[in-house]
Amino acid sequence: MTEKTDPPVAVPWHALPIDETYERLSTGSRGLSSEEAARRQKQYGKNVLPAAQPPGLAEIVLHQFKSPLIYILLVAGVISVLIGDVKDAGFIMLVVLINAVIGTAQEWKAEQSALQLQILLQVMASLRRDDAWRSLPAEEAVIGDLVLLESGNRVPADIRLLHAANLTVDESLLTGESAAVQKTVGVLREKIPVSDRSNMAYAGSTVVTGRGCGVVTGTGTRTEVGMIARAVSGTESAKPPLLIRMEEFSRKVGILIIAASMVMAAVALSQGTPPVEVFFLAVALVVAAIPEGLPVAITVALSIAASRMARRNVIVRKLAAVESLGSCTTIATDKTGTLTVNQQTVRVLLIPKAEPIEVSGAGYTPEGEILLAGTAALPAPMTAAVRRLARAAVICNEGSLYREDSQWVHHGDAMDVAFLSLAYKAGLEPDRVRNSVLKVAEVPFESEQMYAAVYYREEGDAQVHLAVKGALEAVLPHCTTMTTADGAVPIDAGAVERHLVDLMENGYRVLVVAEGTVSSPPGDDPELEDARPDLSLLGLVGFIDPLRPDVREAVGVAHGAGIDVVMITGDHPRTALTIARELDIARSVEEVMTGQELEGLGDPTLPSYATAIDRIRVFARVNPVQKMEIVDLMVRRGHFVAVTGDGVNDAPALRRANIGVAMGSGTDVAKDTASMIVTDDNFSSIVAGVEEGRFAYDNIRKATYLLISTGLSEVVLFILALLAGLPLPLLAVQLLWLNLVTNGIQGVALAFEAGEEGAMQRRPRDPEEGIFNALMLKETLLSGMTIGIVAFSTFWWLIGTGMEESAARNLLLLLMVLFENFHVFNCRSEYRSLFRVPLRNNTVLVAGVVLMQGLHILSLHVPFMQDLLGLAPVSLEQWFTCLVVAGIVIVVMEAFKWFEFRNGPAGGRGQAGSAA
Repeated sequence: MTEKTDPPVAVPWHALPIDETYERLSTGSRGLSSEEAARRQKQYGKNVLPAAQPPGLAEIVLHQFKSPLIYILLVAGVISVLIGDVKDAGFIMLVVLINAVIGTAQEWKAEQSALQLQILLQVMASLRRDDAWRSLPAEEAVIGDLVLLESGNRVPADIRLLHAANLTVDESLLTGESAAVQKTVGVLREKIPVSDRSNMAYAGSTVVTGRGCGVVTGTGTRTEVGMIARAVSGTESAKPPLLIRMEEFSRKVGILIIAASMVMAAVALSQGTPPVEVFFLAVALVVAAIPEGLPVAITVALSIAASRMARRNVIVRKLAAVESLGSCTTIATDKTGTLTVNQQTVRVLLIPKAEPIEVSGAGYTPEGEILLAGTAALPAPMTAAVRRLARAAVICNEGSLYREDSQWVHHGDAMDVAFLSLAYKAGLEPDRVRNSVLKVAEVPFESEQMYAAVYYREEGDAQVHLAVKGALEAVLPHCTTMTTADGAVPIDAGAVERHLVDLMENGYRVLVVAEGTVSSPPGDDPELEDARPDLSLLGLVGFIDPLRPDVREAVGVAHGAGIDVVMITGDHPRTALTIARELDIARSVEEVMTGQELEGLGDPTLPSYATAIDRIRVFARVNPVQKMEIVDLMVRRGHFVAVTGDGVNDAPALRRANIGVAMGSGTDVAKDTASMIVTDDNFSSIVAGVEEGRFAYDNIRKATYLLISTGLSEVVLFILALLAGLPLPLLAVQLLWLNLVTNGIQGVALAFEAGEEGAMQRRPRDPEEGIFNALMLKETLLSGMTIGIVAFSTFWWLIGTGMEESAARNLLLLLMVLFENFHVFNCRSEYRSLFRVPLRNNTVLVAGVVLMQGLHILSLHVPFMQDLLGLAPVSLEQWFTCLVVAGIVIVVMEAFKWFEFRNGPAGGRGQAGSAA
């Protein structure tokens, strides 16, 4: 949108009386005229947020070339062109193009998948224009418009409420509060948080019950949602760990190549080799040392992992984000809608003078059981007491819960729907209960009175009955008795209040249910204060937004993988701690900190701030800025942080984190900001994504190990031949062919390797650890030196027997192909014997090795290839001899793995420190 100017004044609308609000906004109770609305829209712009445009095809293509290794390859290609070696340059450019095509296809597919997740529905709003209510697109709303709100409406803009009748609004996407907020119209204090501004309704929230009317105070980027969107656009995004490691690895590879080339050139010049020939030698060394296939292998590994993640309900928007999720050391998770189902559920019932009754199941469905102490079935008298309570709650209820096709559909207040779910579990049919009574009068729930009541007659009975539900402090004064499983007894107010405190301290929202009779219909004054009924307390009901069914296991898997799970929520600290205890995220109140306490710590950049929050596992009642500051501190302290969330309030932290993971049902702002989208909103899918990310990084390491060790072997071969005064062991074109028929295929094929067992039993890598750790460095050096020295010894022996250079190169090239065919099987695991890694885990690799060996043998007999590569046929005896010699690399590496991991692979792996 194009916004021309700011509103005339920025004021705390919640702290102003209605008349002054009208005056400040130059409006009134009749709303705006169409002409005035058009003028204001022209002045302030449409009521929309600036939409992030998805990257175009050209941008995605260019993104594939932003890799340090690609830069090195391009430089090598240019050098090859300058010296007239078109074949070398062509091969290098082909590798670069293959990498770009694969990466472009995957990222384009991911972007299209992300776009399909967005629900493209036009939101309508009831606006008062020209002294009449009109249904118009929400984007047409302007500052000063009057808006009518009804149950189910999406609030189109920030609104100062003028009227509210039983109006409750779900603001969880903005504040993190799981329960709908009761709205009022009175003037409030100026300095209070957004979550406490009960006379405001904010853009993006949803009306749950009731009706209301208000005046628009902010549109577009001037809403609370808009301010968060602007904060997101100005927040720096942390680099994915793969890019960090690849930049460091690329720099070191470049330095090593330059150093090796200079050493070789100096030696050659000192021996009197012509400068032109020295230059060709240096180019051959560069071609041999640069892992041309590594960018392709990395891209394929990430692409495969992204596809596997998609099958596990995780859409990847950027390839580098695949490995980022696998690298995370900390998951900072939202509570509402991420760990929980975002549906209030009855979890505990307290019938007077009885043991606590537990209610299983989650969400707005009838699935679940009502049991005593979690295991024992209820005695018949207690079952009757529970049904009596549930029946009263159904009668005093404005919600609906019914089955439509194969889905359960609900409408109305969250607590009312939860009561209906309880009734189903108790064996009642809500519709049948309602049809069995005749409603006489009712008192709708209002936040000021804190209860709702329904007067009714039973079918065929003239007696007027009363069903009441509400807060204990509002209902208890009218109760003279309480109904136990054995009948009514005098009320014990002290005991009831103690039970209330116990439930609240455990994070439950508590309502009480009561029933009674009155001698005559209530008339025009049905409030309890006027009717003065004698009520009997039926019980206390504890509600909670329950855990997703498999989230406990998922959090346990994350802990087993050494990943710290931290909860950051806008919800109440007691509620947050209850959920955290169930998940073993936190155990005591000392591990909980509120947003107000965070403010008291001062500047987030101070060391004292970091020290204070190190022990905290649950952050409650935090605002979006505080959440971003917490994540920023974690990133600055060296953690690789994955932040999960679904609301607008999560967007700044999602962007600041190393990896942002949005829920598929969340807001567009969150999904546009995140690097990944979890389509099923399931925390376990995030953990599955972590596992796939670890598999992907393991496969990248395997490909890197193969390509660097074989490149090293070629460098060792060349340097030893030069020092021994031998001719070039292989020509540049032969090196390219060797890399094509071995590493060009095998490196990519390693990306298809199935994940190794135990990936989620390892602790995360040290964030400072490079792509090479001590273990990988030792294996690379040992295997590279083994292949290089054995190959040099073979070449030296062949030349020493008087064999022609071309014939010796022919056999040496065959030996090198076989060496690398064997060595790729060593690379399938860094710590397990190749004989313990099933071939069925990577049939692509097995087929590739057989195919490429066959292709090389075929090239020995094709005249065109003989001329191009300087090849000639070999005998079966020569081929078998080369096969046996090449097997030396398997013997050496198997011996190394046995010695290194004779006490178990986990121990050896854990001892590997950072080396690069």
